[in-house]
Amino acid sequence: MIKKYGFLGVLKLVYFFIRTKWLQVNARLIRFPIDIRGKKYIDFGNNLTTGVGCRIEAFPENEAICLVFGNDIQLNDYVHITASSSVKIGNNVLMASKIYISDTIHGSYLGNDNDSSPDIPPFKRINSFKPVEIKDNVWIGEFVSILPGVTIGKGAIIGANSVVSKDIPEFTIAVGAPAIPIKKYNFDLNKWEKI
Repeated sequence: MIKKYGFLGVLKLVYFFIRTKWLQVNARLIRFPIDIRGKKYIDFGNNLTTGVGCRIEAFPENEAICLVFGNDIQLNDYVHITASSSVKIGNNVLMASKIYISDTIHGSYLGNDNDSSPDIPPFKRINSFKPVEIKDNVWIGEFVSILPGVTIGKGAIIGANSVVSKDIPEFTIAVGAPAIPIKKYNFDLNKWEKI
């Protein structure tokens, strides 16, 4: 372990581990600093690991748990997750750094009578919500944004710098802004194939 992290790195890990068990007993390792807001509305699952600088927040409209982590999730540095309605993250999800996930938008922009006026400051617009779900065994690359109303299917991979604005099918690799599937896993041949 010292070869991998160095002596001071190991001391930091021990310190983080002790603080983790004090803050969130079921977590595996939380690296500090971390910003957790609305903790009572978050189900952290078991064996959560975080990098430094993560911001995890829940501000529900109905005083219920609205952010649910599965088991064995790893968030790397500076991941920002915010929930007001429903964000569910499945088991064995791996997230790179600087990822943004939200079920909330400041305002409504659907092209109907409920649309928010640009004359109203964004922070005063009525929030709109659409649930987000990330299924089991998903891998999310660096700098990805996952927007409200999205479901990412089991075993999917989201490439770095992607913006996920629509559902991603299971067992696919999706990239781009907006993210689109480019490969799907063929279980008969045990390999990824172009779509």
